[in-house]
Amino acid sequence: MKRILSICLLAALALLSSCGNRQENKTKAPIRVKTEIAGTSSEAVAKTYVGVVEENEATAVSFTGMGVVKRVLVKEGQAVNKGDLLAEMDDTQARSLLDAAKATKDQADDALARYTKLHNAGSLSEAQWVEIQSKVAQAESQYQMAKKNLEDCRLTAPCRGIIGHKYVGAGETAMPSQAIVTIFDISEIVVKVAIPEKEMNSIKATTPTQISVVAADKTVRGGHIEKGVSADALTHTYEVRIHAANAGGSLLPGMVANVIFGHDDNTGITLPVSCVQKRTDASLFVWKIDENNAARRTEVKIGSPAGNRVIIAGGLSEGDRIVTEGWQKLSEGTIVIY
Repeated sequence: MKRILSICLLAALALLSSCGNRQENKTKAPIRVKTEIAGTSSEAVAKTYVGVVEENEATAVSFTGMGVVKRVLVKEGQAVNKGDLLAEMDDTQARSLLDAAKATKDQADDALARYTKLHNAGSLSEAQWVEIQSKVAQAESQYQMAKKNLEDCRLTAPCRGIIGHKYVGAGETAMPSQAIVTIFDISEIVVKVAIPEKEMNSIKATTPTQISVVAADKTVRGGHIEKGVSADALTHTYEVRIHAANAGGSLLPGMVANVIFGHDDNTGITLPVSCVQKRTDASLFVWKIDENNAARRTEVKIGSPAGNRVIIAGGLSEGDRIVTEGWQKLSEGTIVIY
C-alpha cells in the first residue's frame, strides 16, 4: 500500500513539474510583432496635392475707340514694361479731326486777342465778351478731345508683365473695350489647388507649403493662402489659392505644380496613430523595444495629427524601435521578434 502511495506521489510531482515547465516555456516564448524605427520625416506628415500655376493678375488692354488695327507689336509670352507700345490703330481720321480742331482753336484764340482790346477799351458789351470766352473754351475742349483720340490710336502697356494672349491682329477692326492683348503679372504667382472638404479645417492662412514645378525645375515656398467658401457640387472640393514669389519669372501660368501642405524642416518624429496607447490616468505611451528585444512602456507626448499618423512631441529619440502592430499581446518585459 505504501508502495502504491509513493508511486502516486511521484506521478503527481512529475505532472506538476511538467505543467510548470510548460507554463514557464509559454511565458518566455517571444511574441512576433511589427515595428518601425522612429525618425523625422517631412514627407511622412506632408499632404501633397496637384495644382496649376496662375498669374497673380491679368489685365486686358483695349482701344477706347473703334478702328482698324494697323499693327500689333508684341507676341504671346513676350515681356513688356509699363509704357511700352503694344499696338497701333489707323489714325488717319483722328489726325484729320485734330487738325480741324486745332484750326478752330487758333481762330478762337485770335478772336479772343482782338476782342480783349475792345473789352479793355470799353467798346464791347459784357454779353459779347461772355460769348467770345465761351467759344474759346469750346474750341479748346474740342482740341483736347481730338488730341486724346489721336493718342488713343497708340495702345501702351499699363503695367509690367508678359503677354498672355493676343486676340486681334493687323487689319482687323477693333471695337471699343474689345481686348487686344492680355498682360499677365507674374512677379508673384498663384497656385490653385482643389482640397477635399474633410481636409479644409487642417489648412490655415499661414500653413507652410512647398511648391515644386517640374517643368521649370524649381521649388519655392508658398506664402499666404486664400481658402474658397463654395464647394464644387460634383467633387465636394474647395478651391485653395497659394501665393508665392516668382523671382526670375520662370514659373509660368498653366504649369503643373506639386504642392505639399504642412512642410516644415522641423516636423519631428511621426508614428501611426494606432500604436499610441492610453493609460487609465489618460497618459499616453508606446511600446519601445530595448537592446534585449524586450518591450517597454514608454510615455510620450503627441503633437498635431498628420493623416493616419501623429507627430511625437516628446518621449522618443530618432532610432528608437517602436511596436506598430501586435502590441495587444505585450506586457512589460515581453521578449519580441520582428
